[in-house]
Amino acid sequence: MDLSALKRVYAREGPFATVYLEGRSPGEDAEQQTRLRRRALRERLEAEHAPAAALDAAEEALSRPRPGEEQTSGRVLVTSADAGVVFDAAWDAALGRGDAAHWDPLPVLGPFVREAARAVRVLLVVADQESARLHRLVVAEEHEPTELSRERVEGSAVESPQHIREGALAHRRIQRRADEAVAQNAKEAAAAVGEALHRFAPDALVLAGEVQGRTALREQLPAETAGLLVETGRGGDEPGGSWETLCEEVLRIAGEHATRAAEDAAARLAEGLAHERGVSGHTGTLHAAEVGALETLLFEDGAAAKNEGELLRSAARTDASFALVPAGTGVGDGVAGILRFPPIPM
Repeated sequence: MDLSALKRVYAREGPFATVYLEGRSPGEDAEQQTRLRRRALRERLEAEHAPAAALDAAEEALSRPRPGEEQTSGRVLVTSADAGVVFDAAWDAALGRGDAAHWDPLPVLGPFVREAARAVRVLLVVADQESARLHRLVVAEEHEPTELSRERVEGSAVESPQHIREGALAHRRIQRRADEAVAQNAKEAAAAVGEALHRFAPDALVLAGEVQGRTALREQLPAETAGLLVETGRGGDEPGGSWETLCEEVLRIAGEHATRAAEDAAARLAEGLAHERGVSGHTGTLHAAEVGALETLLFEDGAAAKNEGELLRSAARTDASFALVPAGTGVGDGVAGILRFPPIPM
């Protein structure tokens, strides 16, 4: 995760109200329940003596859904008395973690960046012999995939891809034309996939659908997809059980990707520590961030990081990235860093 997007937040003067509103399934009384939850969050902040201006800004923003999102979608907001809303983003935490509100000198964005680091961008392509459906998904841990957009690519081949049985000579001619139609349709679908890869920049490309369609499409995909591609024969994108089955498969694939990403970060840290390009513990990591030497800020998954807000502010100001290392890695104070260069000793 690139922390530079948070730079403008930390450029503001605090203190700040940070509000997490958990996403929940819509129901008949969803609007009333959401209103009650917003009131409870305001009361928590009032108990911490947050000023009315910061609270009003948060309440007004929460009362309006973000464009393209339902009222029941999760949110994270940061407001201040002087600047109003300084941060507003989707919040995809696993259900059951509950709402939260903080009034602090710095924004409390540790939960947000941890969740963002676990999220996996997936381009799901469901293919048959005549078309392909592209689904752009963000998959967060313990959540159903969130679909950002979808598109359908219809092949332009006029010949039916179905292999019709007739006499031997006619059959071979018809089969050849059908094979050419499938290849033409797959080529057009592959071009759309290539464009989506460029625009969406997914972490994983999942290819699903019936065997002939996805085989033809796989053969047409650009070479750079090799490291991203995962093929599955489970489910489809039709309503009902096939979509649910495919979502389960996408969750599994995304979970494996997130695990590998954390393990890769831990391996990079171990190599960095062995060559003076890594640091462990709060003091050394904060110093590296403050002097611009920090390339990637690392938190240990499942462990509290000492002074998270201070670390995130310094890392964001120097355009560092953020990642998680697996639970049990054992870094000091729950925090470590991969360095651009060895910092001058304090």
